[in-house]
Amino acid sequence: MRFQSPQLGALGVTYTAMRACQFVSLIAVIGMSANFISHIATAERNPPSELIGTLTVAVTAVIYVIISYILYYDNMLPLLIAAVFDGLLLIASIVVASLIGKPLSSLNCAAIPANLDDQSTAFWSSVVYSVPAISITKTVSYPIFVGADQATCYEIKAVWGLSIALCVLFAFTCLVCVGLWNRVRREGGSATNSIKSKDIEG
Repeated sequence: MRFQSPQLGALGVTYTAMRACQFVSLIAVIGMSANFISHIATAERNPPSELIGTLTVAVTAVIYVIISYILYYDNMLPLLIAAVFDGLLLIASIVVASLIGKPLSSLNCAAIPANLDDQSTAFWSSVVYSVPAISITKTVSYPIFVGADQATCYEIKAVWGLSIALCVLFAFTCLVCVGLWNRVRREGGSATNSIKSKDIEG
């Protein structure tokens, strides 16, 4: 069996490239977000809602990206519906980027002390005693978490940057899906008109 992607010109190549970039970015976001949540869980605390939301959106998006490209490869993807889903994921990515980036815009990672050997110990030694509410609610304050140490600051800024990149990528794939739908519709119409013309001449 020979595998070959649909031949849809530059739009088809762009769609494939954008989906690949989305997949790589989402896997990176999932890995870093899960690492943060794991460290917080190790310290027997609840992760902030910003991290949970980021992980939820990223996992949902990567499942959609995989399924949508498989359907595209087999010429079974409903392009207009895909455009709608890409638009919804664009909105979700914008919300995630806004929530994650809110305390980061004025945060200078270089001014934060470097990470210690034990990340969870470094985090809790820097924030537990300064914020008594955390000990009561067991939920980590996100603005304090991002400034816990230098490594966390840089990693969360990487997640923020990837979230912004995903906003751009989903905007592109949304437009590309509309363009592909228009191209397929026109080519289908041309083929139908050609068949009708041959029947009339015959």
